[in-house]
Amino acid sequence: MRRKAFDTILIAGGLVLTIVLLVAGGLLMWGYSFANSNVHDQLAQQKVFFPAKGSPSLAPATIGPFLNQYAGKQLLTGPEAKAYADHFIGVHVTEIAGGKTYAQVSTAAQADPTNTVLQKQVQSLFQGQTLRGLLLEAYGFWKIGQIAFLAAIASFILAGVMLILSAVGFAHVRRVSDTDEVLVSHTIRTAQPIAA
Repeated sequence: MRRKAFDTILIAGGLVLTIVLLVAGGLLMWGYSFANSNVHDQLAQQKVFFPAKGSPSLAPATIGPFLNQYAGKQLLTGPEAKAYADHFIGVHVTEIAGGKTYAQVSTAAQADPTNTVLQKQVQSLFQGQTLRGLLLEAYGFWKIGQIAFLAAIASFILAGVMLILSAVGFAHVRRVSDTDEVLVSHTIRTAQPIAA
């Protein structure tokens, strides 16, 4: 195969790959933007605020170190949703029934349907765990958006590398003669002994 044709095929492949990587990067950036704005907009509609600075609900050691940085702020981002879910709702939910889960309390309430304390605990645990789960889902979507952002950056960098390699290949193909071959085989002749 002629060297010029081989190089041209490689350059074309590099340019196609560059376009694919740019399109992928653009789609990943769109995914990142969609996830971030959607999480922000959905959380903003709920109007959830962290307790104000100095609030007694931020005092326990299981809550304060994680939430003091957000004191008084509206919950709007994935990391804020995770902090609120794990270190505010999660802590308070464990206090409802002495650390028992919704499933445990619900089973006990079904066995004793007239026990109003258990019925209230079931309702509180269900509401708390549901809200906690929804906030953690918002965090999950936010995290997917962050991964898409990193993948987009990697895609754009790889597209740049491929574009540079294609340009180098184009410069090289201009210097190659029309008669150069790829993988030219050379036959080596060995001297044959003269028969006596």
